[in-house]
Amino acid sequence: MSPILTIVLIIVILVVIAAIVYGVQAGRRKKLQSTFGPEYDRVVADTGNRTEAEKELRDREKRHAELELKELSPESQAKYRAAWEELQIQFVDTPSEAVGTADELVTQLISERGYPTGEYDEQLGVLSVEHASTLQHYRDAHEISERNTSGSASTEDLRQALVHYRALFADLLGTSAVSTNPGTTTSDPDDEPATAPRTAADSDAAPDKSR
Repeated sequence: MSPILTIVLIIVILVVIAAIVYGVQAGRRKKLQSTFGPEYDRVVADTGNRTEAEKELRDREKRHAELELKELSPESQAKYRAAWEELQIQFVDTPSEAVGTADELVTQLISERGYPTGEYDEQLGVLSVEHASTLQHYRDAHEISERNTSGSASTEDLRQALVHYRALFADLLGTSAVSTNPGTTTSDPDDEPATAPRTAADSDAAPDKSR
């Protein structure tokens, strides 16, 4: 074989190898984007480096694979749905306490499903593998809950916190039959308006339309 043909053959081989490597990387990237959804873009933005972000997301998948996750029994699902209805009733008179109850209930559900409940960032990381679509709701709820603890959250903030908690709660529960208003249920949480129960103060302030 002539030197020129050898060089051409080497170049062709290198091009093929590069194409294969690119294809593998593109496939992995597409899989990560499909798995993590908006969380993929968030991690890329936070790290400022796509390669580093994808390594972080693959590490999350590895940690998630080590967990012993379990589905809830119908009895447990019913117990949690009933508890959610109760805290919504509680919200009417004591919204601040109700949000605290919601945080505790969601944490309890996270634990019962087999996820860690210790370090917050670690918890977010493993939850993002299967619950990325509702993870931002949990972040928003947690942020409002922190402000609630310091007494700086308004009633409307607390109302929104309950809506945010409810999104992850329904996702973890594995059922859409979790209502946002006392005494109501829906077949699909995405079809339901993002509202929470009115408080006693709201009812007192509402105008009387009976006249």
